[in-house]
Amino acid sequence: MIETNSNRPKLQKFLANAGLCSRRKGEEWIQEGIVSINGKQAQLGERVCPETDIIKVNGKRVQLKNLPPVTLIVNKPKGYTCSNEDEHAERLIFELLESKYRGIRLFCAGRLDVESEGMVVLTNDGSLAHRLTHPSQNIRKKYKIELNIPLNTADLSSFINGEVIDDEFLKIDEIKPSKGKSLRSNKLDIFMSHGKKREIRRIFFHFGYKVKKLRRVSIGGLGIRNMSLGQSRMLKKEEIDLLFPKEVS
Repeated sequence: MIETNSNRPKLQKFLANAGLCSRRKGEEWIQEGIVSINGKQAQLGERVCPETDIIKVNGKRVQLKNLPPVTLIVNKPKGYTCSNEDEHAERLIFELLESKYRGIRLFCAGRLDVESEGMVVLTNDGSLAHRLTHPSQNIRKKYKIELNIPLNTADLSSFINGEVIDDEFLKIDEIKPSKGKSLRSNKLDIFMSHGKKREIRRIFFHFGYKVKKLRRVSIGGLGIRNMSLGQSRMLKKEEIDLLFPKEVS
């Protein structure tokens, strides 16, 4: 069988499958010029032959390993950065893991900012990470937030309809009162099937609110109930399936 170019994986997918990073981070590395193929600087969109091409990141060769897939969820406390490396971060989310996971190259499949708490998925499965972060999957996430002032219900349509803020269109999919509260409260449940950087905080700030607390409590059909802050655990296959919307037959 003759291998065509389309049969070969894109470089960012190869890097993710090697357990080095997410596809998105791989794209950033390629654009930064730290990835090479057969001695030449790689270009975004290139495809590779894992068996014959020599791929290097920062001069170090990358080769696929038959590593078993590992997927964890972490109940991230405030103050931890969702990154493998960040010289400006005081604490990284991976410091929360049990020692048996410290030697596995995991990465975040969707992040929370340093001030936020809640559910984060960590994995070495590049394909899973791509599915979890790609907008086409429409994965619904639930957040609990606390504002500095009660919500003015006259602003509700503005959040749902969205607004262009700093050249990005930001919106909230759904806003509900927290259990036992009304919409005219400062404690709300927020639902999103997308997630630009600090999107919830930015859109609320734009309309005159400050998000004092933000906690992600579920992704898809899987939540962090009964998990204490800082706790992590391995996911079973059936739990991973719960992260994604059910296909309608």
